[in-house]
Amino acid sequence: MKKIAIITLAVALEGEKGYTRFRSLAEILSQWYEIDLITSTFQHWEKKQRSYEQEQRTNLSYNVQLAFEPGYKKNVDIKRVISHRIVVKNILNLLKKKPYDLIYCIIPDNRVAAKVGEYAKRNKISYIVDVEDLWPEAMEMVSPFPNCINRILFKSYRNNALVAYQNADAFIGTSDEYRDVPSKLYGICGKPSHTVYVGCEVGEFDKGVKEYLTDIEKPQGEWWVTYAGNLGSSYDISTLIKTAQELYEDGFLKIHIKILGGGPLENEFKRIAREKPCNVEFIGYVPYKKMAAFLAKSDVLINSFVKKAPQSIVTKIGDYLSAGKPIINTLSSEEFRKKVETDGFGVNVEAENINVLKECILSLYDNPDLCNKLGKKSRQIAEEQFNRKKSYMIIKEMIDTLIDRNSVERCKD
Repeated sequence: MKKIAIITLAVALEGEKGYTRFRSLAEILSQWYEIDLITSTFQHWEKKQRSYEQEQRTNLSYNVQLAFEPGYKKNVDIKRVISHRIVVKNILNLLKKKPYDLIYCIIPDNRVAAKVGEYAKRNKISYIVDVEDLWPEAMEMVSPFPNCINRILFKSYRNNALVAYQNADAFIGTSDEYRDVPSKLYGICGKPSHTVYVGCEVGEFDKGVKEYLTDIEKPQGEWWVTYAGNLGSSYDISTLIKTAQELYEDGFLKIHIKILGGGPLENEFKRIAREKPCNVEFIGYVPYKKMAAFLAKSDVLINSFVKKAPQSIVTKIGDYLSAGKPIINTLSSEEFRKKVETDGFGVNVEAENINVLKECILSLYDNPDLCNKLGKKSRQIAEEQFNRKKSYMIIKEMIDTLIDRNSVERCKD
């Protein structure tokens, strides 16, 4: 059986909170290949060392390999840079223990992707880079410094990205924009590339709805606009709260804003909510299955971002669509705004504009038939484009092609 290593520092293992994308990929690919999911001993979202015992792995269809990483306390911190330098050395040591036929690696972290790519090239191993975020481009967009300073500050990130892309045999992007980064920003052309949305496991989402829907109390007549996700600087929660305050002042007392999740600006957003009366409730972090039920219980979901946010098609969209609800989108990404319109599952509004957001919410509140139409379209798109068990087969086909090609080339050598 051919052997594949999937390398990522950003994966939630069983029982942890965070992103499960690469766990899903490992499980799907394990039907055809021997899979090692290689990640860090440090859990990024909880900022602590994992206590992930061997017993937790026995029922998996793939292997979990943990590379030691000392860890860090902040997402933007010199300690994170040092921590990643250490973990990449330990990842390379793990790779040397087994003759892999293909390595699949996420970028960022740029240095990890670069060093793993160099290792793959030296050892004639097929290498796929999965572009999930843009470092340093995303950093430069939110940096307070001028471009000339940013070019110096983030030079190493750009150099490492170039090395990773040069050594890759193919690319997967979580959006068209991310898929095209190697060619458009780094001039790496002519290599196979595909877009595969992060998506979700629609079946698991539905199980969560079935299990928890009756546990979520929703008073008769209340109409919920729900946000789920991080409470950080990229997310325009303050405009959402101020809109709720105006709605309350205008007498729309049945409209309630529900905010699921946490983050560095949570206390600041709560302070804003206390300034004026409003129907805003901070639910906090809830387990995935309960979150699914909460989204399904809501009337409208909001993808709320500030104008400068660099994101494209974000992780939560698969869950939003699976809930079968209309989506209000404030993200400025041209690709996603076009998708909202073309696929017909929601409404685009200008970010950081209270009046426009208020008008949009009231329009949906007064039009249940439109909400029903948009919601049905959401669920359809989820099943067709965002269901991992279906959409990730594109990755499997790419892997098949590269491994077959590499096997032929090795035979020639």
